[in-house]
Amino acid sequence: MSSFGKLFRVHTYGESHCKSVGCIVDGVPPGLKLTEEDIQVQLSRRRPGQSDITTARSEFDTVHLQSGCEHGVTLGTPISLLVLNKDQRPHDYAETDSYPRPSHADYTYLAKYGVKASSGGGRASARETIGRVAAGAIAEKYLLECYGIEIVAFVQRVGKVGIPFAEDDNEVLGKEYMELVKSVKRDQVDKEITRCPHKETSMKMEEAIRASKAANDSLGGLITCVIRNCPPGLGEPAFDKLEAMLAHAMLSIPSTKSFEIGSGLRGTMFHGSEHNDPWIEGVDSKGEKVLRTSTNWSGGVQGGISNGEDIYFRRSTARYDGSAGVLAAKGRHDPCVVPRAVPIVETMSALVIMDMLLQQNARQAAAALLPPLTHLPLTMVLPGKGVVNDAAGEKVQDNKVGDE
Repeated sequence: MSSFGKLFRVHTYGESHCKSVGCIVDGVPPGLKLTEEDIQVQLSRRRPGQSDITTARSEFDTVHLQSGCEHGVTLGTPISLLVLNKDQRPHDYAETDSYPRPSHADYTYLAKYGVKASSGGGRASARETIGRVAAGAIAEKYLLECYGIEIVAFVQRVGKVGIPFAEDDNEVLGKEYMELVKSVKRDQVDKEITRCPHKETSMKMEEAIRASKAANDSLGGLITCVIRNCPPGLGEPAFDKLEAMLAHAMLSIPSTKSFEIGSGLRGTMFHGSEHNDPWIEGVDSKGEKVLRTSTNWSGGVQGGISNGEDIYFRRSTARYDGSAGVLAAKGRHDPCVVPRAVPIVETMSALVIMDMLLQQNARQAAAALLPPLTHLPLTMVLPGKGVVNDAAGEKVQDNKVGDE
């Protein structure tokens, strides 16, 4: 289906070469200050034609805010967002009427619907992601203003060129990689046209992409994304666990082939004693005492629920295969789509966190109407409550964690 989310719902529409693409966003809280410029930032980071290592299609992807806002403030009603397709060239894809392109959705869309768009895959095009990015930009603004949640993605690898996960095989994830996850900012990412914040690696990536482009070929890669200041308690077991919904969101992005959270597959190569995340006493972004983990190999999610640590994950994109001598690939394509996918990953992450927050807030609001609990086990820090209770339900002043 073309809809995503439960309480923060997004419905996208449009094909690569139709008149427009866009979305309808339902569930945006009323009173949020919102302008087209707030949304345009991420659309401009996603748009084609940004450099010589992206597609030459010329689109500025200017967003038009059609409804749901007045005087720069959201009304709580559905928001309609529209972006015109101005540089359409469906005739470039005429040969797909006779020959389905390898590794594209030309054949599968025809098999499913019995009819296909002029550009072949239609909704399978990355052009469809404009609606997601526009909706996600709204979610990002709300999350940052209300919770201080930051979402930053960067290109970790292109082809075989990448920032190493660790300096040697004895480390789950290396200090340099984890420091990058912890501290990287969007302005650092955007300084490089590859969107890799490691200058030396970025230069090698450029060389690899240009060499692939010169050979009329293309490359895939790997994107790392981190979500900071996410409160604990998000995720809906058993089937809508937080990492499951993030995987759902990421794997729905065109050309995505895999998803890993935290240490991912690397974690399977270590003993549990090397890979466990020990609990320690710490503070949250407000300075309140909370439980923290000393390593965070789990990527901020345990049991399908956020634990308050940074949530970080990776998703990989596919490589498009050519078919020399059978079908000459026409149209305008990215020799490497990975750099333009960075804002798509960020905004899809925002849609997941936004929806999960609204669900958790609804649960907490309903629970707040009930009498307070007075028989909690042991002495524990309650996530998001800012208080500690003992077995008798009384406040404890020394903030001990996990008394035995």
